[in-house]
Amino acid sequence: MQRPRFAALALPIATLPVATLPLATLPLATLLLGTLLLLLGCQVDRSAQPPAQAAAREVFGKPLSGLTKTPLAAILQRPAEFDGRTVAVEGHVARACSRKGCWMEIADGPSESAPSCRVTFENYAFFVPKDAPGAQARLEGTVTTSRIKPSHVEHLESEGARFGAKNPDGSAIEVQIVATGVELERARASSSSGNPG
Repeated sequence: MQRPRFAALALPIATLPVATLPLATLPLATLLLGTLLLLLGCQVDRSAQPPAQAAAREVFGKPLSGLTKTPLAAILQRPAEFDGRTVAVEGHVARACSRKGCWMEIADGPSESAPSCRVTFENYAFFVPKDAPGAQARLEGTVTTSRIKPSHVEHLESEGARFGAKNPDGSAIEVQIVATGVELERARASSSSGNPG
């Protein structure tokens, strides 16, 4: 008695050595295996892929701890209320130190006339790229209000800083945030390093 032609299909194909399968079942087994691999290979986790227009995110200093955001406008309008407090702030990077990246100014928006606040970095431990202007910044740090000496105002202005109102002697009262950590988001990648130097 002759064995049926497709009798081998009754057994799991994976348990049979390829050499024992009848030649007629090889195309079917190949088709089944190919279909299985295709189905498994096409399972793409789309949530792990960034959007095509995603901004480049750069982190400097300590990781942000997730403090509730304080509006920059509130800090600038009532600096005495926030003096000495640790805050989380978001803003548009209006300017950055053109020599080292050892400070930046953040504003509520990209307008040149938008009120801004200078941000320095705790213990001079990190810098931001000199080409940071135009980026969006999220940061955490301590608010301080201080009188900046005329010579330091002049120095900062030589690096690109702007002071809205200077005193007659050339000094300025400044609201500043001393940041422990900064996240920058921008459309272009940076080749600058966040290390001092």
